[in-house]
Amino acid sequence: MIQKADIKPSPMNKGLNAVAVAVFLIGLVWLSVHLVGLTLDFTTLFQYKTRLWQGFIMTILISLGSLVISLIIGLLTALGQNSKVLAINYLCKAYVLIIRGTPLLVQIYFFYYIIGTSWGIDNRYVAGVLILSLFEGSYISEIIRGGFESIERQKYEIAKAIGLTRMKTFKLVTLPILLSRIIPSLTGQFASIIKDSSLLSVIAVIELTQTTQEISADNFRMFENYIFVGVLYFLLTFAVSLLSKKLERRYKHELRAQ
Repeated sequence: MIQKADIKPSPMNKGLNAVAVAVFLIGLVWLSVHLVGLTLDFTTLFQYKTRLWQGFIMTILISLGSLVISLIIGLLTALGQNSKVLAINYLCKAYVLIIRGTPLLVQIYFFYYIIGTSWGIDNRYVAGVLILSLFEGSYISEIIRGGFESIERQKYEIAKAIGLTRMKTFKLVTLPILLSRIIPSLTGQFASIIKDSSLLSVIAVIELTQTTQEISADNFRMFENYIFVGVLYFLLTFAVSLLSKKLERRYKHELRAQ
């Protein structure tokens, strides 16, 4: 007997429902704009297309750089929290506690104007990437640590019983299971990096949000500018979400095949 939960909607059904939702959301936004008496004119953005493109690319570069560094920080911190050396253990735990317990905006001001100045880091882009990496690294460390702790001990016992070395156990058991469990969360964190990079505009890093602020001061079309930049951020995070689903299916397939 086929259960209702086992019946999957057809591609056409999915498409029609997706279109219906899109029409509803667009209609809701249009109605809201109409009720407040706004007249939106996005054509004024054409003359700024080069600056917007440069800001868009800079946001991507900052996000990718922060992702790589924050992954390294997160992995080292996750390992450090399990260290038997108490000084390292406490240092990593203190880092996670302090960074996760304070707003990113406060950290940007503190690290750039105090820590950065004292250590001679005057490049705003380098400072921005490092600050964002430190912030996101604390969250990634918890994701990785949770992923390691979620792996059942029985998996390692089976690997040991069939004679796998530590390296092969890590490659064939730990890594696939870990990736399948943390990729959705890591992808969500990458989307967070993209959005959080907008706060670097407070130290005049010329990324997408800072570019939009400058354009708004020039053309006085704040609503059009920020609606457009919101769409650009959504496109970036939506692309990350699609990649996440693809990777998640891949690693789940590899686990089933083992």
